[in-house]
Amino acid sequence: MTELSYVRTEMLPESEPPASTVGIVGWARENLFNGWFNSVLTIISLYAIYSILAAILPWMLHNTWSATSLNECRDIVAASGAEHGGACWGVIRERWLQMMFGFYPSELYWRPILAFILLLVALAPVLFDTMPRKMLWFSALFPFLMPWLLWGGSIWPPISALIGFVLGYVVFRALSAATSDLIGLIGGVVAAVVWWLYLSGGFSSIAHGIIPIGIESVESRQFGGFMLSITIGVVAIGCSFPIGIFLALGRRSDLLIVKSLCVGFIEFIRGVPLITLLFVASTLLNIFLPPGTEFDIILRVFIMVTLFASAYMAEVIRGGLAALPTGQYEAADALGLDYWKAQRLIIMPQALKISIPGIVSTFIGVFKDTTLVSIIALFDPLNLSNAIRADSAWNGIVWELYGFIAVVFFILCFSMSRYSMYLERKLQTGHQ
Repeated sequence: MTELSYVRTEMLPESEPPASTVGIVGWARENLFNGWFNSVLTIISLYAIYSILAAILPWMLHNTWSATSLNECRDIVAASGAEHGGACWGVIRERWLQMMFGFYPSELYWRPILAFILLLVALAPVLFDTMPRKMLWFSALFPFLMPWLLWGGSIWPPISALIGFVLGYVVFRALSAATSDLIGLIGGVVAAVVWWLYLSGGFSSIAHGIIPIGIESVESRQFGGFMLSITIGVVAIGCSFPIGIFLALGRRSDLLIVKSLCVGFIEFIRGVPLITLLFVASTLLNIFLPPGTEFDIILRVFIMVTLFASAYMAEVIRGGLAALPTGQYEAADALGLDYWKAQRLIIMPQALKISIPGIVSTFIGVFKDTTLVSIIALFDPLNLSNAIRADSAWNGIVWELYGFIAVVFFILCFSMSRYSMYLERKLQTGHQ
């Protein structure tokens, strides 16, 4: 009698997946042609892309890099037989350094280049936790090193500014240990402000008279191009983030005066265009200062752009704080943590994680808004393009300069966007 088994006792050999489900074909079927509607949209989109590229590429692909004027570019394009003209890339070859550094002295280009390299070094331990933590000391010192490299002059004013922060921290620690963190914070801020307003200048002058260390000075009016935009963007982003955190906490505070001041500041700044604030910084700010006071124009821009970005940053972070469940606050209270420890260890890390997309969007917006300084006669990349076109050799150049500016801004903004996505993936703890 033959015994039959209805349960298979051995595994079937593995088979290759169907060719239509893997590789480029499988990806296209899943994402581009997974239905008649998506297929029609894909075909229309491909035709639109083809039409745009067919119009742009013939205009772009002309060997005009060696041209020294617009007329020479036109002669080269005409010799190639192009019917509808072509791009004149000679202006980029000839003026790209000016687009990068403005009117900064060419023999001193090494200083902004070094400052940018050191900026990347300073940001590395802040952005990536795999970097050595000891590098954070350099990150803390870089804000005082960067202005000295860019503006030059005596080394003692940046050191004096650093001493103000150190003095404020010492006073904060001493008063916090004796009284409370709030009194310590107020005392530290007052001590630092008194040092900067009344003692810092005398200290710098005396120290420079004893040990005269410095480099050649560069006026702010010589700044320009992407160096100016990056400098304003970095300072505004770096300063607006902590200010925005304190404003967000102040707006949610139970203290009536603190809450009212924060709400008033945020709503006023958000209700005024940045252009208006820049005009105030350029023309009206000196009216409220003592006669003869010199207030650097770029420093005024730093202050106004930082305040503008801080108001928007505060609302983004406040949204993250509001999104946290009340259980997190109750857990902090149950652990016996005071207000500042609860914010530092439990509340704020989660709120910032929730707010990452909004924070980075604010950063990108602030960086792009740096082009508005052209209205107060600072030579950002857009204003520099107008100056370049004023040269008779390049009068009539438009799209090449704007295209170069757009590409550089896209690279910088896209890099911030990609880092935001990386950070969100890294901090993701739940299921998508």
